[in-house]
Amino acid sequence: MIVMVMDGQGGGIGATLIKGLRNGIDREMEILALGTNSIATSRMMKAGANKGATGERAIVLTSAKADVIIGPLAIVVPDAMMGELTPSMASAVSASEAKKILIPLTQENIKLVGVSGEPLPHLVDQVVEIIKEMDNHV
Repeated sequence: MIVMVMDGQGGGIGATLIKGLRNGIDREMEILALGTNSIATSRMMKAGANKGATGERAIVLTSAKADVIIGPLAIVVPDAMMGELTPSMASAVSASEAKKILIPLTQENIKLVGVSGEPLPHLVDQVVEIIKEMDNHV
């Protein structure tokens, strides 16, 4: 299973997700860190990703190859993350056949109705459980 974790700005959400996956999944899986900038990619690599890449072209190409894409909700919103997330990036993630697991944290002008305001660590635990369940069905 190829898991693409995508983040931007400081990469904190992506790094937390990667640490959670590494600590919560027993078997080795390929985790790719895709950052909208080099700081985000570097932070995710330090958290335990197998490989990392930065920028629009890397995100567009990798989105097509991933089995699962994980990141904050903003990764499907054009011009999100203060403009770091280009329309091409958002389109590639949205159009990918990969299963998308989106964390409902956003600084964008979006309000999600019916979503609990749980803290990031609880959301990461939920992501790990979803991946475990997917892994059992492969």
